[in-house]
Amino acid sequence: MDAAKQQDASSELVALSVKQVLDDGNTDTRIVVLKSDDAGVTLPIWVGSAEGNAIRLAMDHVVTPRPMSHDLIRSFADHLGVRIERVVITDVKSSTYYASIAFASKGLHRTLDARPSDAIALALRAGCPIYATQDVLNRRTAVHLDAWINRLDTNNTETQQA
Repeated sequence: MDAAKQQDASSELVALSVKQVLDDGNTDTRIVVLKSDDAGVTLPIWVGSAEGNAIRLAMDHVVTPRPMSHDLIRSFADHLGVRIERVVITDVKSSTYYASIAFASKGLHRTLDARPSDAIALALRAGCPIYATQDVLNRRTAVHLDAWINRLDTNNTETQQA
């Protein structure tokens, strides 16, 4: 494969959706589990507990008494005529993921760098799609990932029932 074709393949986007947010029992973090529509691709991203909570609230369509940061950003966008178009998980370096938020206003299209947790929380509130580049998916650590997530999900369920 020549360099141009290889670059095109690595920049292909795979549509993902948030399937669940799990508590990591070993740390005070949350794991956002993203999956492709056909469930052939799983991408877990570790985020802080507050960030994981913001994503959970958006997944559950919870309206807080006062707007959270992501609600405020969406409100600004709505009032200023800015359309949030999509979120892309763009890179991973030393187990740290990077994302971008694409938006448009008055025919002008731009992207902003963002933490994946903020980008995902905003995407859920704005109803825009979430993607990851094929390159990011190729570089994730996926050894027995689904079995590990299922075991962690079972542990979370048992903890919540106790």
